[in-house]
Amino acid sequence: MNNVQTTTTRATAAHIAVIDNGICNLRSVTKALEAAGATTHIIRTPAELPDIATGLVLPGVGALRDCVASLRATGLDDTVRAWIGANRPFLGICLGMQALFDYSEEGGTRGLAIFPGNVIRFNRPPEYKIPHMGWNPVRFTQPASPLAAGLKPEGESFYFVHSYHCMPADSALVLATCDYGGSFTAAIARGNCHATQFHPEKSQSRGLRIYRNFAAIAAAA
Repeated sequence: MNNVQTTTTRATAAHIAVIDNGICNLRSVTKALEAAGATTHIIRTPAELPDIATGLVLPGVGALRDCVASLRATGLDDTVRAWIGANRPFLGICLGMQALFDYSEEGGTRGLAIFPGNVIRFNRPPEYKIPHMGWNPVRFTQPASPLAAGLKPEGESFYFVHSYHCMPADSALVLATCDYGGSFTAAIARGNCHATQFHPEKSQSRGLRIYRNFAAIAAAA
């Protein structure tokens, strides 16, 4: 089975493979995707990636070191690289966004190096508690992005839980920003690759809109 080549026959609906790396809120993510109209397929190895998959999701909570180690142990790191390299619809969530960069200060972790940039710990005044946890407005800097369809560019609130944030080397990669004692990257997008630092599955109707938009991107691929 070739896990990344486009098959000759594509399903008209979104069939989205969700990576289970053992440290993600898998049930919440798959339920949200299904509520958005997608069919989900949980995968733990490259061989489990179905030919009918039109989208790939990498969720993650906890420590980035464990997330990346799991991907490398199963060979799914190469699957993610090949999928994004082929410009197929991808959505990273929280650690699934941080894993795409070169390096993280969290445990001196080497990421997948798909995009140049680092992940650094928040350095904020004492009144800003770390981890950054709760609802904060997100401003979309690429309002024409299909992932942001139906959302207000000037600000929509999403739910965050994180102590580290991404610093892309290329500012054109930034899809959205958030202010928490200073601006940071809340989402990225390039081609059919998207990722969010916030948790859409915990963000009620706005988060469901993100998943619906991604399902539409995957269905059209």
